[in-house]
Amino acid sequence: MKKNLLKIISIILCISLLTGGMALCASAEGEESASGTAPFRISVTVNGDTATSRGICWYTAENTSSVVEISVSPSSFSEETSTPAIEYSEVTEWEGNFVHKAVVSGLTPGNRYSYRVGDGTTFSDYGTFVTDDGNSSFEFIAIADIQASSLENFEKGAKTIDAAFRTVPNAEFMFNLGDFTNDSTNEEWNLYDKAMSEINLSTTLAPITGNHDGLGVWHWFDNMFNLDTSESVQTLNGVNYSFDYGNAHFAVLNTNDLLSISIAQLKWLENDMNSTDKDWKIVCMHKSPYTLGKDGKWPDALYLQKSLTKVLDKCDVDLVLSGHDHQYLRTKALKGNKVSEDGTVYVLAGTAGTKRYEVRSFLANHFLDTDFIGALTIQKDNYGNYWNGENWEQTKQTNIGGCFNGISIDGGKLTFKSYILADKPDEQGNEIITCHDEFVLEKEVGQNKITYTGDNTTSSVEYYLGVVPSFMGLAGYAFGIWLPKFFIMLPDMLNVVINDGTF
Repeated sequence: MKKNLLKIISIILCISLLTGGMALCASAEGEESASGTAPFRISVTVNGDTATSRGICWYTAENTSSVVEISVSPSSFSEETSTPAIEYSEVTEWEGNFVHKAVVSGLTPGNRYSYRVGDGTTFSDYGTFVTDDGNSSFEFIAIADIQASSLENFEKGAKTIDAAFRTVPNAEFMFNLGDFTNDSTNEEWNLYDKAMSEINLSTTLAPITGNHDGLGVWHWFDNMFNLDTSESVQTLNGVNYSFDYGNAHFAVLNTNDLLSISIAQLKWLENDMNSTDKDWKIVCMHKSPYTLGKDGKWPDALYLQKSLTKVLDKCDVDLVLSGHDHQYLRTKALKGNKVSEDGTVYVLAGTAGTKRYEVRSFLANHFLDTDFIGALTIQKDNYGNYWNGENWEQTKQTNIGGCFNGISIDGGKLTFKSYILADKPDEQGNEIITCHDEFVLEKEVGQNKITYTGDNTTSSVEYYLGVVPSFMGLAGYAFGIWLPKFFIMLPDMLNVVINDGTF
């Protein structure tokens, strides 16, 4: 009897060990929770004057003190140095971990800095970033929509970004145009960090809120990055901010703001663009007003064609970069929703990830006039190609892959090159990087004037007084413009759904 009891106990213990081991393996196969005081999710972001300051954010599993150690890198460009000042925010708890934020100021323009973060005893690896030297020649990278849930897909996105920095080795900062993860959970942000940590340690990031980073996942974005929120109209579902770099002024929008964009944010943008005399005016956001992807049939993004473009036209914005619809599309210069030589070029920046949207041809000439299209790269199932303006179905294997964009500014010349890192290597196993679109904008410098010098902050009262009019504007567009066009488009859409299974 004793022997049988011992056997039963042994079997139970074995099963417990096996199931426990399986659980541990499953945890290891996914992403283990962070523990102790080791820093993770480290990022350096634009925050204030890009020549002299940066925002740093990191996480720890335990509540510890915040320490940043920073010094001029041996590979710095300038012999001049200054002693940086570091201002720490109060450590706060977020979703079971602890958020550390610090703003480093008093940096020397045009220097490369090395830094590490920790609690004074436990530190991260060293990272580096470059400060703006203030001249009118620089390069940067723009990517969008990694939007992954698995480590495998995050790593594929990281591979695309790594290719971007090898292709544009002098890039001084990077825009991520939103949708960092799919569901904005601790697990996914840990996977993102595991795949991207080396990249994030070695550059300055200008992050943009995507709908997967903000809508329904309140305050995640603001807690993941250390941005200057002093002029943001709200921070519940994202952040709007702006900064200068070289001879360019950049404004970052939050297109989750009341599902699209609020009156308060439009007013902020107009004031912000009128407060600079920089030669180039560039706007970055997540949702795109011009697209042929699957989200191009819904009114939230399309409303931007009516509301936002009026402000961009009025302020003579040169370039708009966006994501959201997981395809690459560039418009010709547009003004007043018409082709115009002195208009704004809109670039839907493609996806650095693996989730790609094929063209919804039923949108053509309903919600996007094909005459507006300057370039379009089609990725569909097992083929993709650069659209020639007539044929939607050309095939080219090297155009199937992760997309990244390199932008250089040199005085009055802006050069934009978009690349694809092919999913499949060549016959020798070498990676294939193809420049699938390129354009140049040129302008006379020194022409922009400052016409606004007031306070560009938005009070809570002012913001909430504009909530109802903002919703009414979107609703008016949805029922007055979008819905009639949708019904007119419906036969074309049903034809594509029935024949191609694409909605």
